Amino acid sequence: MKHYNSLNEYYKNKFGKKVYKLSINGGMTCPNRDGTIDTRGCIFCSKGGSGEFSSDSNLDIVSQLEEAKKRVESKTKDNYYIAYFQPFTNTYADIDYLCDIYYKAIEPEYIVGLSVATRPDCLNDDVLELLAEINNIKPVSVELGLQTIHEKTAAYIRRGYPLSVYEKAVTNLHKYGIEAVTHVIIGLPYETEEMILETVRYTGKLTDGIKLQLLHIIKGTDLETEYLNKKFEVLSLEKYTDLICKSIELLPENVIVHRITGDGDKRTLIAPEWSADKKHVLNYINKELDKRNVIQGSKL
Repeated sequence: MKHYNSLNEYYKNKFGKKVYKLSINGGMTCPNRDGTIDTRGCIFCSKGGSGEFSSDSNLDIVSQLEEAKKRVESKTKDNYYIAYFQPFTNTYADIDYLCDIYYKAIEPEYIVGLSVATRPDCLNDDVLELLAEINNIKPVSVELGLQTIHEKTAAYIRRGYPLSVYEKAVTNLHKYGIEAVTHVIIGLPYETEEMILETVRYTGKLTDGIKLQLLHIIKGTDLETEYLNKKFEVLSLEKYTDLICKSIELLPENVIVHRITGDGDKRTLIAPEWSADKKHVLNYINKELDKRNVIQGSKL
């Protein structure tokens, strides 16, 4: 049974074949790390800027793509891939540099689209015009790290911008004909179930796609210290699954669900330990979706 509008299905309909994303590293940093906003980064963000599965930034872009392709090509015969700039803030650089790496990323024939992860406060007019230019050649989507709509939580996690900046970013991306994908973290400290669902409900009205991400406690982050000092608890698999089911029911039918969980680097994962077995987690969630007969948009 189809429970939600999945990314896998969306790609098959759009490109006619199964598509994999190749995570690459543009070698950028973040205004939340270089002192422009802060030097500590978001409270949950790893030293690798959430790019532990990306290629080495010392390699050129095409070499990174080839390396990433080798890791997944045994899973597919279609040879269709999205170039995915994942770690840190991938619009936070000189426009000439961005132009160079973006065009190099879409050059290979096997690359059918471009995905760029960034912050909503790092999308100036020059960047938007460049992305729109590339979007006329191969489809572009931009992933925005929102995490929550609640300003108190945003301050706690050191996000560094108000909700209005996210709203403007989505509006601008749509003005240029570019897809917006929103990251939402489920299980942020001190957020209630209703707060989490408010974020999902709100973003669902604006975004084209959504990534529902479990909060991971990663070694070396400030969040690890908070957790080890017992300032908050992480979600159980059962509670997380319950929230995923309720979130899907609140999302409009047209929103693409890019992710319903995530797996951190097992070498640095502190908690929740159950999240390390991604296959088990997905099986558990899918069984619960079946059991509850969850349908995207049914509770709008």
